[in-house]
Amino acid sequence: MPNSKLQHVILTMHHLRCAVAGATHQGHRLTLSANLRTTTTTTKFTVSPPIKPWPKTLTPTRLISLINRTQNLDLALQIFHHAGHFHTNFFHTFPTYLYLVSRLARARLFSQVETLMTQLKNDPRVQCSEIIFVVMIRNYGLAGRYGDALRWFGKTGEFGVKRTGRLLNCVLNALVQCRRYDLTGELFRVCGERFGVESNLGSCNVVLKGLCRKGDMKGARKVIDEMPRMGLVPNGVSYTTVMGGYVGVGDVEGARWAFGEILDRGWKPDVMTYTVLMDGYCRSGRFVDAVRVMDEMEENRVRPNEVTYGVMIEAYCKEKRHGEAMSLLGDMIERRYVPSSVLCCKVIDVLCEVGKVEGAYALWRRLLRKNVTPDNAISSTLIHWLCKAGKVSEAKKLFDEFDRSWIPSVLTYNTLIAGLCDHGQLCEAGRLWDDMVEKRCFPNAFTYNMLIKGFCKAGKPEEGVRVLKEMIQKRCPPNESTYSKLFEGFCDSGSLEQIMELLILATSNGIRVDANSWRLILSKAIGNVETGAILDNRTLEDSVT
Repeated sequence: MPNSKLQHVILTMHHLRCAVAGATHQGHRLTLSANLRTTTTTTKFTVSPPIKPWPKTLTPTRLISLINRTQNLDLALQIFHHAGHFHTNFFHTFPTYLYLVSRLARARLFSQVETLMTQLKNDPRVQCSEIIFVVMIRNYGLAGRYGDALRWFGKTGEFGVKRTGRLLNCVLNALVQCRRYDLTGELFRVCGERFGVESNLGSCNVVLKGLCRKGDMKGARKVIDEMPRMGLVPNGVSYTTVMGGYVGVGDVEGARWAFGEILDRGWKPDVMTYTVLMDGYCRSGRFVDAVRVMDEMEENRVRPNEVTYGVMIEAYCKEKRHGEAMSLLGDMIERRYVPSSVLCCKVIDVLCEVGKVEGAYALWRRLLRKNVTPDNAISSTLIHWLCKAGKVSEAKKLFDEFDRSWIPSVLTYNTLIAGLCDHGQLCEAGRLWDDMVEKRCFPNAFTYNMLIKGFCKAGKPEEGVRVLKEMIQKRCPPNESTYSKLFEGFCDSGSLEQIMELLILATSNGIRVDANSWRLILSKAIGNVETGAILDNRTLEDSVT
């Protein structure tokens, strides 16, 4: 020990002895107190904040802002805990707990949520509110964890939160989302007696939704009939839900009954109510009635939305009525609704299936003019049909135009590469392959298979093998179809030695050669005794595995 420290300790012990020796006198007691204050060493620890610079002044609002700017939720938790434990004069409030619990629950980090809720429960400065339980129950329901949703519904009292109709409706909806319709009905029946919360109109509507999804329309009608005895009056949402249930089971007349009940009560149907009824008519093939409802809807100054148009256009596409589908899609675009990618693909499919590829191409250009940029799915669909119709140059032109305003996906590249290979344009397919790799859009098994198929079709199976070896090198596992194409190509133009090399490569990679390939190989090997013996062994191995 250094001399200075030793002297300090000796001096300290001397002061203590003197202080203790005179402890019976008041003056000496004061001296003892003074000496202890001067000799006691206080050790200070400095904890580094999780982010720098750490604010000197911290409020709950600023803490929420810090957490909001943090993408890493582990870091967000560190910020939260550092603020609560180490920042002078800072105390967490309910909004800080609520914000972090919401983010963690949306990210499905439920173990951290549970820990945070325990901390909230033990924090005497914070008054809890039901909204945090709404957030938790809703996210547990979305994650399919209905048991945890029920558990937290039962724990609200531990946090001093009274159960309300809002919380009841939230847990009922979580059960419906998880398709636990039996538990939904049971909770609805016992909620007053067991949990001390009375059901309301929203609760009945959630139960109706569950019964309709289950297809129990008899039970749904029973709930509608019993609601007045509960002191509740069904509203437009109630009857629209029942309408959707009837449509789901194919009962258009039942849906019409629910629609009539809305009108009889003097309520004005909204766009969703009309759309559900139109969907029912379309599903049963009654297009005239569906159009009549749409006309009636506009007469009542209720504008159709994108869902309404989608229902009608899909129905027309299903019936191959491309003219009506195109007309409605044009009307939809003129009203500045953006059609979904799936909807556009269905219209393009139905146009091309009846041979109107040019009409589909015109639709693609119209979407561009209306600033509705066709995405990869729409462009891939049209490229497929153009190539199938032999219009490869138009397909390439469309791809180049799309490439200037969008980033082509693997699907779009694959569709055009497949079309080019099918029409023997292997150089163009190779150029597109290079462009694909250069833009870091990496080929998949389908891309390799299309190139291999193209080379084999052009009588160049050796080039196909080169592609196969690159495929294996890039750790893109080939399948039975890959080898089948090569076996077929070599049997048509290759030597027996090349077939045997390919067979060894296939079996060494654990590929089971299919029966059709074996027939081709054996037909090529007939008359060659040595090769036949090898093939007998390979065939036996395949039959055993």
